[in-house]
Amino acid sequence: MNAIPQTQPALSAVPSDSAGSATKWTVAEVEALYNLPLMDLVWRAQQVHRQHFNANEIQRSTLLSVKTGGCSEDCGYCSQSARNKAELEREKLMPVEEVVAAAKKAKEKGASRFCMGAAWRGPKDKDLGPVLDMVKAVKALGLQTCVTLGMLKEGQAEQLAEAGLDYYNHNLDTAAEFYGQVITTHTQQDRIDTIGEVRKAGINVCSGGIVGMGESRKNRAALIAQLANLNPAPESVPINNLVAIPGTPMANAKGIDNFEFVRTVAAARITMPTSFVRLSAGREEMSEEMQALCFLAGANSMFYGDKLLTTGNPDVERDEVLFEKLGLQPI
Repeated sequence: MNAIPQTQPALSAVPSDSAGSATKWTVAEVEALYNLPLMDLVWRAQQVHRQHFNANEIQRSTLLSVKTGGCSEDCGYCSQSARNKAELEREKLMPVEEVVAAAKKAKEKGASRFCMGAAWRGPKDKDLGPVLDMVKAVKALGLQTCVTLGMLKEGQAEQLAEAGLDYYNHNLDTAAEFYGQVITTHTQQDRIDTIGEVRKAGINVCSGGIVGMGESRKNRAALIAQLANLNPAPESVPINNLVAIPGTPMANAKGIDNFEFVRTVAAARITMPTSFVRLSAGREEMSEEMQALCFLAGANSMFYGDKLLTTGNPDVERDEVLFEKLGLQPI
């Protein structure tokens, strides 16, 4: 029987530097990745993934909303906006001891990073103090720490760094040209400015986006290009599949095809080879097979626990069963 030749498919997109060392990607190059046959795209993404990571390891993060609701921004996807009509009860900033108890529980269940989110446009100085205490206490448990607090003022990132913060999450959300259709109370440049403050303070960046909000494939490619071209690229890249929440402007969004989501994961892996690519919002609706395909396409991080801020997430027991089936080990 003749052996089947294991040839590499022709690549339709390469980094703009012919030596392969450049980090700049054009929108057209990323869009060309999306246009590859799916099997070729996933195969290429898996190759890139194995060059930089153990393909059978998954980083697990737990996300806790430490201050819920009442945000002044008008993000069209968010139930926490005071401008939207989602049925969400506002809650004050959690006491530090309750946050620490949740972090201990997350660590016991296998999480290595604990993320704390507060629904603010940006933290006031009086609010930042308790958050700094949370960071210090969670760090003392031996967990990596991450917060998402909105836009930062000058000097606030430095205070977070001094408290021991490892990661700051601030998503670009969507492509610059589509941004105004999602959010009008601030610009994407405002978010980029905060990422700059975080970088200056020496904190790792966690930044990704949301797909399924009515954007085009070109918009998705533009978002991936923007993220990849940040200097340096984010250490963590959450890929969120929109959870359409009743009472928000995007309650009736059509979403995207599962394979288009996989293409987005693969494009993120290829363009940001050393970043953790995280399955985030929307994972509760994904089948085991869908999640496995995303891992094959280069996702190697996930939110782990029963809730993501205000939306559901697969429970820990269900995830453990999946990890066992796939032979995945925690990082």
